[in-house]
Amino acid sequence: MSGAALRFIRCRRLSTAGPPGVRTVLQWKHLRRVAKVTGAVVSGGCLFITYEVVALNKAVTIDTSAVLQEKYKSYIYLKAAPSDEKENLTAGLTHKARRELHKAARRFMEVSSRFLLQSLDAAKLMTQVVKPQEHFSHVDADPHEVALWVLLKRTMSADKAIRLQAVQELAEHHHWHDYQYQTAAQVIDQRTAVGLARIPQVDLRFFLRSPALPALGDCLSAEDGLRQLLASLPQSEVDKCVQYFTSLALRESTQSLAAQRGGLWCFGGNGLPYAQSLTSVPSEKVESFCLQALVQHSKVHSHCDHIVANGGLQLLQRVYQLRRDSLKIQRNIVRIIGNLALHESVHQAISQSGWISALAEMTQSPHVMQASHAARALANLDRETVKEKYQDGVYILHPQTRSNQPIKADILFIHGILGAAFKTWRQKDRDVSENEKEEESREDYTECWPKSWLAADCPNLRVLSVEYDSHLSDWMAKCPAENQRKSLAYRSRELLKKLKLAGVGERPVVWVAHSMGVFLTVAPSWQSTRSVSDIFSFPL
Repeated sequence: MSGAALRFIRCRRLSTAGPPGVRTVLQWKHLRRVAKVTGAVVSGGCLFITYEVVALNKAVTIDTSAVLQEKYKSYIYLKAAPSDEKENLTAGLTHKARRELHKAARRFMEVSSRFLLQSLDAAKLMTQVVKPQEHFSHVDADPHEVALWVLLKRTMSADKAIRLQAVQELAEHHHWHDYQYQTAAQVIDQRTAVGLARIPQVDLRFFLRSPALPALGDCLSAEDGLRQLLASLPQSEVDKCVQYFTSLALRESTQSLAAQRGGLWCFGGNGLPYAQSLTSVPSEKVESFCLQALVQHSKVHSHCDHIVANGGLQLLQRVYQLRRDSLKIQRNIVRIIGNLALHESVHQAISQSGWISALAEMTQSPHVMQASHAARALANLDRETVKEKYQDGVYILHPQTRSNQPIKADILFIHGILGAAFKTWRQKDRDVSENEKEEESREDYTECWPKSWLAADCPNLRVLSVEYDSHLSDWMAKCPAENQRKSLAYRSRELLKKLKLAGVGERPVVWVAHSMGVFLTVAPSWQSTRSVSDIFSFPL
């Protein structure tokens, strides 16, 4: 017992009372363990925090490539490839100079945009406390972008003068990009589109393309659509000649359809003249006949509403695109559009059918007749600056576009027997065989000298050409009521009504008449109207 107790006491002494070196070693080992654990925790925490920061940075990063791409469109990029040090120095100086000029131009555009913002709705802005510059202060866009939107906003101003000036400035600026033209085409309203179409040499990118046309039914063509539209029109409120030629057109188109489907021709009665004049493309002839009948129906207000309600505008657009090589068909279509435009209730339908872009394109045509027909239709659509209405047979030779010059007098040209509103006033018939002389005189030749020469010498005059005999003459048949229509008194009364709507008589009038046109100027019906009777007549 004593021996075992003695050994136990010695062991306790060895474990608790040892030398100082033993205690030091045991404490350092504990510290190393603590350091290892702490370092692992700190390293793991740092890695975790770093991972979270990177992930959060990726999550909140905004992709500005689209914005930068749009901004880069307005920059000027120079690519120089110098061959020696001198050229490298010159290129560097040139690059710096152009960069400074570009900065100066950007500052100028910024000042211009701010000036435009200050002039926007001045009467309204004077009553506001907010500064004009603060309207677009939150927009991160280039100055020319702001200028475009300012002009677009001004076109919708309540002030007419501001609207007209904005349309003029919008058309005169030619530095817009393609995407800006597309943006403007989607923003502008009907009134602004008509105003732009009446600006000389306007950029056609301001106008939207014609909308997609509805598909025709099975085994149907544009000719079938015209025939169905013509057959659906009422025969009331039209004279006997229109009724006669409408029925004749439907009968002959039915025979044409039977021939195309393998039927037999009826070479008797009224079908014989049509069969004699039929060409290798009968559908084009039938379309031309139907369109001429529609021209007469479009002169009746109730029939205009019926044409629009039955999809006539889209059908005419289809025929217009299909027959781009036929100037006569296109003129008849635009005549119908011009007659429809006399009624403001159908203006929106005309605009939505894509006709404003087609009319704007036709006004830039080198053919005088095409441009004049389109100018008449646009003038009837432009209720912003034009108070007159031009019925079928009254054509504007000058001014065909918007003009700031006041009109001081009217000059009217009226043709004679077998004449027309345009061909009577041509310079002369050119001899095709003389090629050399034709090349020399091509610049001096004009298809209508009142439009080319008189408008250039007297820009403050309104030049009108009158066509008083516009009946359906392409059929070689005689209308039962033709004798009454061809009387001088009838033509004089009809012409007087048209000229009153065109505003003739509100200013001095000069009448230039040829042949039979002289008798219309001295007809008894004119003498009863004081506003139109005081005219100067120059018979030719």
